[in-house]
Amino acid sequence: MTKNPRRNSPKRADYSRRSRPAGAGDSGWIWGRHAVLSALANPKRKIIELRVTRNAARDLPEGREAQIVEPHAIDNDLPPGAVHQGFALKAEALEPEPVNAIMDATHGLVLVLDQITDPHNVGALLRSAAAFGVRAVVMQDRKAPPLFGTVCKSAVGAAERVAHVRVTNIANTLLDMRKAGRTVLGLAGEGETELADALAGVDKQGLGPGVVLVMGSEEKGLRPRVAEACDQLVRIPMTGDVESLNVSNAAAIALYEAAKWRPAKHRAPD
Repeated sequence: MTKNPRRNSPKRADYSRRSRPAGAGDSGWIWGRHAVLSALANPKRKIIELRVTRNAARDLPEGREAQIVEPHAIDNDLPPGAVHQGFALKAEALEPEPVNAIMDATHGLVLVLDQITDPHNVGALLRSAAAFGVRAVVMQDRKAPPLFGTVCKSAVGAAERVAHVRVTNIANTLLDMRKAGRTVLGLAGEGETELADALAGVDKQGLGPGVVLVMGSEEKGLRPRVAEACDQLVRIPMTGDVESLNVSNAAAIALYEAAKWRPAKHRAPD
């Protein structure tokens, strides 16, 4: 896909918003052992209330106060079927980073989620982002789930370790990233270039650290304007036995491939 000139884009320095996602509220419940212990260890996460069972209390950090309750008392505050393992806390929402903080192409790999709304997938994507050293995950302000509940449970603590950025317009943000010197690669089945080849080409230009990977929703993929805002559409090579991968699986493969091109990882010493 050829580069597109920037057209009719608002001239704004920062597309991020400080408002919460629609319907998210300023606080919410987090449950599960790893998710809760990671939230407690995150100095940026403001804890409102902590509830644990007597057995779970043994795993709390020394000196951490909590309400000791029976398992059913935790069940009553959580969605039906929530597997809490005896751990639940209510916390304030994490503040997103401003998008300007991740514009610099030397600041590392960025993952952008275009209208991925399923909390299980978002949690799994955050987990992969943490595993492969992603600088930040960018989500649309009003189309992404809040970092509570199922997202945090599925992320297994990674929601506390990976910076997130919320923006009002994904396509405009990608155009600004390109203008700042980043290379934007959109994952799409119709992409003519394989991801590994595209990353190798980017690295030859010395732009490896500035790569932005964009993932679309499972149902519709990348929206047309988001796809047009990318430098290139790329694909993961697969056999014809399956039509597509789950978005979290595809992201894990893409992030692993991109991680190979970190300068410190692959360049031979002089």
